[in-house]
Amino acid sequence: MSLFKSKNSVNKFLTSIDGFEITLKREDLLHPMVSGNKFRKLKYNLLEAKAAGHQTLLTFGGPFSNHLAATAAAARISGLKSIGVVRGEETRNLNPTLQFCRDQRMSLYPISRMDYQFKNQAEFIDQLQNQFGDFYLIPEGGSNALAVKGCKEILTEEDDHFDVIASSVGTGGTLAGLIESTLPHQKVIGFSALRNHNIATEISKWTSKLNWNLNYDYTFGGYAKVSPPLIEFINTFNKNFKTPLDPVYTGKLLFGIFDLIKNNQCIGGKKILVIHTGGLQGILGMNQKLSKKEWPIIAI
Repeated sequence: MSLFKSKNSVNKFLTSIDGFEITLKREDLLHPMVSGNKFRKLKYNLLEAKAAGHQTLLTFGGPFSNHLAATAAAARISGLKSIGVVRGEETRNLNPTLQFCRDQRMSLYPISRMDYQFKNQAEFIDQLQNQFGDFYLIPEGGSNALAVKGCKEILTEEDDHFDVIASSVGTGGTLAGLIESTLPHQKVIGFSALRNHNIATEISKWTSKLNWNLNYDYTFGGYAKVSPPLIEFINTFNKNFKTPLDPVYTGKLLFGIFDLIKNNQCIGGKKILVIHTGGLQGILGMNQKLSKKEWPIIAI
């Protein structure tokens, strides 16, 4: 499958601060529409779907979901149909993310937030199969065993000398893959994008290694919550390093790393590799929200 041919991302040295060397792995450059950790998570899932003869992918996500957008694009490129079950969103007036999904020929199926809670229950999946027919199911955020397998390919021999691997965390699959591919001397830090302390339990289902921990101090109030200082940091970072960050994941991740170093907090090593997991498609939708609040917007 040409979309998922073997690819390695580029490491970009950013800066040295108080003896800490920070390097950014630009996973966001893997593909213009299926970038970052979504490229890794979808790779083996789509291979499995096609091998099993499925013609349609079905998955779940919020109205600004990176996963929905990437799945829609990957399915179209791969010659598959796609269905996106959207949490609590009308699909008549589409935001930029859902418009992109529709442009990629994804069928959007909005459901209430109450019904969305049942997305992992067998009875609810059976209802979807009765409604839509046969499909290959990919969970919200794309995290499953095949996703972890794909995310194990993020690190390469080029990364062996780093002491610390840092990544944002949503559903946990990306961090699990990183943990599984680390060497004994390496430590992994996950910066949670949401206040969900059950993520550690999910990650432990996919790895038995113990060389990792989670940081919940930089959620900025919860999933997709932002503040003017975070937006200012993202814009300053882009200006200084010519690298865009998204406000939901990588912006909070880099803010946290720089803040920990500034406050002399223990990180676990001096050579830090930060994983840029993509998610830049969400900036347009976030800027719409920021404009309504009359806050500064994210420079693109």
